[in-house]
Amino acid sequence: MSVRHAILGLLAQRPRHGYELRLGFEALAGGEQLWEVKPAQIYSTLARLAEGGLVQQEGVEQGGGPEKRIYSITPAGKAELEAWFQSSVAGEHQRDEFFIKLLLCLADDSANPTRLIQVQRARLYQELHNITTQRTEADPRQALAHILLLDKTIMHLEADLRWLDMVEARLEEIKKQPLPEPETRPRGRPRKS
Repeated sequence: MSVRHAILGLLAQRPRHGYELRLGFEALAGGEQLWEVKPAQIYSTLARLAEGGLVQQEGVEQGGGPEKRIYSITPAGKAELEAWFQSSVAGEHQRDEFFIKLLLCLADDSANPTRLIQVQRARLYQELHNITTQRTEADPRQALAHILLLDKTIMHLEADLRWLDMVEARLEEIKKQPLPEPETRPRGRPRKS
């Protein structure tokens, strides 16, 4: 999720100050332990949105502490938000740290790919247990949206576990293949014709 678009969506609900936006974002994401956003990121994003004419400062709230600038969404911001709602979101399914670790482990004679898979599987089972516990404890009358996110996470973890089983079953076959290498290109400047 784009923090930029999340801020626009929160401001479409009602005007807010930066701290409220940060808390609102973290509540949507399921808590700061799942997706922490730093105050500096909120304020720098607000500044860029204001520069682009997508939000505007509506006023300043005085209280017991420092001044709080209240922001609201502009018509251009609403159009940007609507365009985001109409577009799809690309997943990052092929950017996987474990996959890189596995390939490098296969190329290293001192490493143990079977052990690497076992350690990863144990981690995934622990994550699955934790998420399943959270899902079981969630109240469907008050937290249905969060339950749907937990269900998605559970399904991804189950798919990762099935994939590890498949990799482990084909490990000897994979070991026989060379590690992917970049194409060799001539160095230096191209020759003049």
